[in-house]
Amino acid sequence: MTPTSNKSQLAIIFFTVFLYLVGFGVVIPILPILSRNFGATATQTGLLLSVYSAMQFIFSPFWGRLSDRLGRRPILLFCLVGEGLSYILFAWARSLEWLFVARILAGFFGASISTASAYISDITPKHERSKGMALIGVAFGLGFVVGPALGGGLAVWGHHIDATPHFDTSFSFLWVAALCFLNFLFGIKFLKESLSEKSESAEKKKRFSTMWHYLNVKTVGPLMTVFLLSSLAMSGMEATLILFMGEKFQWDVKQVSFGFAYIGVIIIFTQGFLVRRLLPKWGERKVLRLGIFLLALGITGIAFSDNLVAMAITMTLLSLGNGLANPSTLGSISLLTDSKEQGAAMGVTQSMASLGRILGPAIGGMLYQHISMTSPFWVSGSMAFLGFAIVILIFKSIPDHAKSHIAKART
Repeated sequence: MTPTSNKSQLAIIFFTVFLYLVGFGVVIPILPILSRNFGATATQTGLLLSVYSAMQFIFSPFWGRLSDRLGRRPILLFCLVGEGLSYILFAWARSLEWLFVARILAGFFGASISTASAYISDITPKHERSKGMALIGVAFGLGFVVGPALGGGLAVWGHHIDATPHFDTSFSFLWVAALCFLNFLFGIKFLKESLSEKSESAEKKKRFSTMWHYLNVKTVGPLMTVFLLSSLAMSGMEATLILFMGEKFQWDVKQVSFGFAYIGVIIIFTQGFLVRRLLPKWGERKVLRLGIFLLALGITGIAFSDNLVAMAITMTLLSLGNGLANPSTLGSISLLTDSKEQGAAMGVTQSMASLGRILGPAIGGMLYQHISMTSPFWVSGSMAFLGFAIVILIFKSIPDHAKSHIAKART
């Protein structure tokens, strides 16, 4: 592909990932109300949120391996249709059981985000790999900002159109489904296959043996562990921050939503602008080291924050840290993996993140309820600091392609 073609394909992939995250974000303000209307307990509501990530954990390697064999394009297009259908099912679900079915299907098709990561690996040169991976982080940040606002806004609009019970939520999810189908049509016309050589051997490895294989690869395994720890830390923080802010500063859902939107904006700025400036100067390894340190410092700092100024500082630190660490980790894993195995490697990596999003909220909630209101942030911060220690131990073996490419260009 030419550089111009690469940019257009990156734009399509960016929009695809963004839609996945918008769909996830739309659920956040709507699902608690909807599930309560169907008689769900607080535990069942939490499980409705967790099951999406659980399905991503299970099926990310599946889609990744399948894309290594069949190509990225058919998998991405197929999953866009599946994602749209899952939101139609969610829109018309009128019982708790059908809500679970809809979320399970959304997580199953949404697990193809690993294929999107592999697509970026296919079309970006090594010295730009981490910058390419930053697009996923930008899409995540945008989805984190746009999703809840869009879901709430559409629900209000739907209620004005028709006050019939559940029409407002159905209206919201039908809009998300429509966006998925529009993106599918756009992809049919413009998305090109990125995989130049398909791998027939990818199907021979079972899922857990594939995961075990990559976790035991030098440098790749530790980096995947770092990705898991950062995901655990972030999700544990996210699950309990609203409780902490309500109890300590008397914030309501609206104010906390603005707080999460601020985190999303900082992540967008970091991965959309800052990463692209820092990688050529510092390289992947230094950006990763700084990012994971700031993440750990910011999450731990929440436990010390006695006023809103201190909270704003810690939120900024953890957002910058997350925005720097994630693309550097993904880019480094991609650089250390054979070109024929990008789908499988990204699938395992995204499974690590999904596992963190499954366990993090459960651990955080348990600590908050049974230990103290600050304990989730101590533990999450400790997990991030453990990730920082791993980065220090493997520092010299982490790739530095972005920096080395600039150095070569100057000679």
